[in-house]
Amino acid sequence: MTSFQKRVAAGLSVTTVSRDSVQEHFITVTPQKGEAPESVFQRTMDALRQVGGRIVSVEALGLSAADRGALDVLTKAAEDAHAPLAWVENSRTDNLFGVHIWAVSGTSIKPLSFNGRSAGTVFDDGYVQYCRLAGLLPPDVQAGRPEQAAAVFSQMDVLLDHAGMTFGDVLRTWFYNDSILSWYRDFNGVRNKFFQQKKVYEGLLPASTGIGGRNLLGAALICGLIAIKTDSQDVTAFEVPSPMQSPAPQYGSSFSRAVELELPDLRRMYVSGTASIDEHGKSVFLDDAVAQVRQTMEVVQTILRSREMDWGDVTRSLVYFKRAKDAPLFRKYCDENGIPSFPAIIVENDVCRDELLFEIEVDAVVAK
Repeated sequence: MTSFQKRVAAGLSVTTVSRDSVQEHFITVTPQKGEAPESVFQRTMDALRQVGGRIVSVEALGLSAADRGALDVLTKAAEDAHAPLAWVENSRTDNLFGVHIWAVSGTSIKPLSFNGRSAGTVFDDGYVQYCRLAGLLPPDVQAGRPEQAAAVFSQMDVLLDHAGMTFGDVLRTWFYNDSILSWYRDFNGVRNKFFQQKKVYEGLLPASTGIGGRNLLGAALICGLIAIKTDSQDVTAFEVPSPMQSPAPQYGSSFSRAVELELPDLRRMYVSGTASIDEHGKSVFLDDAVAQVRQTMEVVQTILRSREMDWGDVTRSLVYFKRAKDAPLFRKYCDENGIPSFPAIIVENDVCRDELLFEIEVDAVVAK
């Protein structure tokens, strides 16, 4: 029987999903007023020790280059578990940053590496084998941006092969592109070409986020993904359309609005990075951050409710504002619309279109 246990405190959310033999732990830690990264990282590790899980992946978002000195607090724990770390930088304006850890208990974890760096993990939950890649960086950061993107896709392909999978097994991808507005069209061209070569369009198009963000090496982008492999006839993965938006491929961006994974005991939903885009693929409510937040949240809620889920089922979310000054609008919207508190990291990032001021991605889990 599947059960959920949630622990919420100031700047901390821990959701533990207990299943027949495996427990999954989703840990989100955000700063309290004025709290330094070192303190947040230490609280993250304390929360991990309390649940006793092994790390699947670590995401640290919104940090500045000046925060790299605190990185040891996270990397020591990640190295112990051979876990991949996605360190995505911005300027930490208004102290907007946070850490998310996915951890498991009751199953073994196989580490994956590339060129001597931790790149991913593989584990089995009894129904499905999961591959989580995170923090992938191109090997040659001096190459052109499209060439770096192509190299990362190649790296993904190699690591998936090491896990006994192919790109056709991918459910979800993340791309944090440095200076995204100056080369997102080129990036989409590289992705489209790779997807054609790997025949991704003939199967499930992954959910995805493509957003701005810097990295430790000054590379053009940092990437990650989730893929699965199973022999069970009781496991299915499928695209979930957005009732309020058109499919992204209609305007040249290759991702599904959302992807659902259905297992015998639970359902997982991965909602792509979602912004204020209408059913024709056009940005709407230009220069109006309040309206963009409202539009985007309504789009995501409609996707969740189309599959009998809601905000209370969210186990992880990343909230991106183009301008840090607009960040309070997210909590304001949730409070005014009776949306219960759910784990969310709020950061300042450029969105893939200059006029877009807000984006959110969510993961949700419900028992069957």
